[in-house]
Amino acid sequence: MRIAIGLAITAVGLAFAGRRLLWLYRLIRSGKADATRKLHPLPAARVETSEVLGQRKLLKKRVPGLAHAVTFWGFLILTFTIIEAFGDLFDKKFAIPFIGHTAVLGFIEDTFAVAVLVALVVFAVIRLRESPARKERGSRFYKSHNGAAWLVLAMIALVIVTLLMYRGAQTNTGDFPYGWWAFASHGIGRALHGLGRSVNANLETGFLLANVAVIVSFLVFVTYSKHLHIFLAPLNIAFSRRPRALGALQTPEMDMDNIDEETVFGAGHIEHLTWKQLLDLGTCTECGRCQDQCPAWNTGKPLSPKLLVMSLRDHLFESAPRLLANSDTAGKESSQSDDTSGADTVTSLVPTVIDPDVLWSCTTCGACVEQCPVDIEHVDTIVDIRRYEVLMESRFPTEAGTMLRNLENQGDPWGLGSSHRLDWLTALDFDVPVVADVIPEDVEYLYWVGCAGALDERARKATQATARILHTAGVRFAVLGPKESCTGDPARRLGNEYLFQTQAQQNIATLDEAGAQRTQGKTIIATCPHCFNTIANEYPALGGNYRVLHHSQLLDDLARSGKLTPGSGFSASVTYHDPCYLGRHNRVFDEPRSVLDAVPGIKQIEMRRCREKGFCCGAGGARMWLEENIGKRINLERTDEALSTGADVVSTACPYCMIMIDDAVKERQEEDRVRVLDLSQIVEQSQIAQHPENEPAGGPQI
Repeated sequence: MRIAIGLAITAVGLAFAGRRLLWLYRLIRSGKADATRKLHPLPAARVETSEVLGQRKLLKKRVPGLAHAVTFWGFLILTFTIIEAFGDLFDKKFAIPFIGHTAVLGFIEDTFAVAVLVALVVFAVIRLRESPARKERGSRFYKSHNGAAWLVLAMIALVIVTLLMYRGAQTNTGDFPYGWWAFASHGIGRALHGLGRSVNANLETGFLLANVAVIVSFLVFVTYSKHLHIFLAPLNIAFSRRPRALGALQTPEMDMDNIDEETVFGAGHIEHLTWKQLLDLGTCTECGRCQDQCPAWNTGKPLSPKLLVMSLRDHLFESAPRLLANSDTAGKESSQSDDTSGADTVTSLVPTVIDPDVLWSCTTCGACVEQCPVDIEHVDTIVDIRRYEVLMESRFPTEAGTMLRNLENQGDPWGLGSSHRLDWLTALDFDVPVVADVIPEDVEYLYWVGCAGALDERARKATQATARILHTAGVRFAVLGPKESCTGDPARRLGNEYLFQTQAQQNIATLDEAGAQRTQGKTIIATCPHCFNTIANEYPALGGNYRVLHHSQLLDDLARSGKLTPGSGFSASVTYHDPCYLGRHNRVFDEPRSVLDAVPGIKQIEMRRCREKGFCCGAGGARMWLEENIGKRINLERTDEALSTGADVVSTACPYCMIMIDDAVKERQEEDRVRVLDLSQIVEQSQIAQHPENEPAGGPQI
């Protein structure tokens, strides 16, 4: 009878779970094709080992990460007990082939069973402490499916409890093979011993069937809940962009000469998302780590990366009848038109599913992607939706229009034009070669000054300091001057992919004509992390391949080689702000700090949110040119954190960060202001303080 009941429960459960998984497979495969998503076995194996088996990202939060790792590894180990349970339905002496009933196996099984129960208690405490009822928006579980989470915890607990109970009863029927090595089962058996053999035999059968029923029920429930990530996370991680889904955005084809009624730029409807983006939606665990780190959410904006993904996922499931109707067979790509045939009608993502304020609050800082333990690529999806809004609907914040027009007509966001690109040179007392045709043979570096570095008064000072340091160190460099134009980064992050690619192609042609290619042995230096990221990571997709260094990397190299010697006259405590596009997006964390360490009089003080967890200044994602009318300004939030360290100087390595933080410092402190300086300014000031005779004309550039 127990064989019949056990098999019936299993068959029904597998039928429901299998049907749901097949439905999900067809739904995800209905997304647009993505030729960039190739499964490369060796890299995939490495990342699966690190992030799935090793739980690398989850362990960034130590307590919940450790609890999750214990639960994950517990279920891997307890797979043996599941096999044994199903085997016991047929034969009470069943043993796993080639493994048998070794004492070590019994000990490991019980150890992990107890460890999982302890982990569940930890999860329960965390959820109670982080309850949205207590913390509201401050909880990372805000608006998650918390009822389902508690149900899953209960079901996992039942899996372990029924397992230990049936094994405990089994110790009193003479069929338990592990003895006291299975200490938890043995202890329960001692407690049940007084009930007698026949009662224990019935308990064994009852709890065995209960264990099978709970396992199968858990399997079914997982396929219908957010815990679907148990199946989808390994796939999502395997197909995620490597080495990371930050830095470069994916580059779509933009053939503006062949546009017809079928042409769609970006994602305006759910069917415009790729299958990988749909897989992202199904993989979300609702853990809220992305939300916890998001600068928009932390300053009262409506954007939560978690809630955005959840909204898109809910809409995906609601749209399933139409998507599946447009997909002829499982695995076939869906129709790319806006066909309204099917069981429901096409719904625009903005504003129906995603509020415009949610979409435009994003700074593309990448904190969400960095924190996500299952490698969801939030920024790519947000920018894809922005592309549709800008290119297909011409809907974007009003003030962005001025920036886009300036960039298109004058080649810079401020609209000052190329005639001012060399104004910063007037403060130098040495000549800087300006490339007329080709970079001179004796010039190793091409200095890409950038729009802010050339045109903004405060950023110019950092540019001039960098130039003087390089000159003093004997570094031969040249600039493009009026030939330089905006890299297109703000246009791309805003969603105007066409303008970005136009700018990129123009700059690539200029750089190639100048002989700046990697193959020519030249190196481009950039003080702006956005320029650095765009030229190094995004231009290759359009044919531009260059060796690019951020100025912090070059300064570090020069200091280590002895060509650059900071002075000892600069004494101050300094807190360093990690620019998002230098730090998180490009993993340049140590070099700027190494440059500061090379200055003898500096004491570094780290902010609470630094390095991978660094907090955005608020300028990214083209937010530099957009009004911030909701909640607290992001630059004020970051500046308040910097000022709370008590440091004398806030340092950074990005002109936009410097502008944003300096504005906030001026607002917070009217007198005796904390100074906001670029790394190069600090190095130069240390040299001037030691050798005042070397002070540049016009006084210290601070």
